[in-house]
Amino acid sequence: MGSDPFIFSFFLIFACAGILATLALFTRQPLIVVYIITGMILGPSGVAFIDNPQLISSTAKFGIIFLLFLLGLDMQPAKLINTLRSSMLVGLSSCVIFFIAGASIAFAFGYTQTETVIIGVAMMFSSTIIGIKLLPTTVLHHRRTGELIISQLLIQDLVAIIVLLVVAGGFLEFSGASKIVRVLVSLPLLILGAWVFVKYVMLPLLEKFDAFHEYIFLIAIGWCLGLAEMAELLGLSLEIGAFVAGVTIATSPIALYIADHLKPLRDFFLILFFFSIGAGFHMALLADVILPALFLAGAMLALKPVVFRFLLRGMSESDRLGWETGFRLGQISEFSLLIAFIATAENLIGNHASHLIQATAILTFLVSSYLVVFRYPTPIAVTDELRRD
Repeated sequence: MGSDPFIFSFFLIFACAGILATLALFTRQPLIVVYIITGMILGPSGVAFIDNPQLISSTAKFGIIFLLFLLGLDMQPAKLINTLRSSMLVGLSSCVIFFIAGASIAFAFGYTQTETVIIGVAMMFSSTIIGIKLLPTTVLHHRRTGELIISQLLIQDLVAIIVLLVVAGGFLEFSGASKIVRVLVSLPLLILGAWVFVKYVMLPLLEKFDAFHEYIFLIAIGWCLGLAEMAELLGLSLEIGAFVAGVTIATSPIALYIADHLKPLRDFFLILFFFSIGAGFHMALLADVILPALFLAGAMLALKPVVFRFLLRGMSESDRLGWETGFRLGQISEFSLLIAFIATAENLIGNHASHLIQATAILTFLVSSYLVVFRYPTPIAVTDELRRD
């Protein structure tokens, strides 16, 4: 092993992920699955080259923090209002249907009440990464299909953020009124303090020194991590602080620049997050969850196209457009993995329920990607007729 175990661990993660990603791109596999499989191979259930749980969980936390910061940066009020006005009914109705279906299957397999709720919630969302990556650029920007898919994903992102903040904030622990009172006091204080600091200190500094790009990068990361720590000190969570940090500068023109330049850093930590999901996956538990995972995955893959076709038909969209939207959004989401990770860390669900969500996500990522690639135009289609950039 190398002289520094920490550096050697990162070398193993990215070297293994790079090799598997190359194979995945040749065989048209989603890269999220590659990162999870890398964790399974290198983690405790595989060859155990990386078995430090503190390293694994810490890197995962960084990925979540930067993801929520960037989601907050993208919360443009004008865009949100337009999207909510046109697509809210379809977005929320579909979430309710998928929640009921997922929770019913979890309940039938004997999971606890809280686990049933978390599993049902995890089924509500579709993968932004897969949904957007498999859309050709012309469809993404200029056609109704792209508009519908983006609007549904945005509504799901909003719902998912609320769920993540509720779960991370410990609202589901039922620990009495003290928790609610503390949040009702500390959250408004955090938001108000952040808004005042951004308006009177941070934005004037960024405007004065906007020619120094590394300064903007430095301040953005410091702001994200600083407010995350402040939120935790106030009894909230790192995730809530990171999201508030993003939202408070979302209306500034500098937000687009920050979001664009922090994406590589976010991707770096998200690779580590998905690696940590795989590294924490106990293969010994797979036999216990494979049957409910097959039921859940099959239900979502079959139900989502039907539901979106039915709901979009009610908006006077064509059957063809409804089916395509449903198939492109036919998987569950990376948010489902985030929810499973945080809910497990908060002791809301057990390992079996967490592994059920993870196994269902992997199954739907794989099958849905194949269905889309072989049926609809994508940048990675296997035939010339369907390949569109």
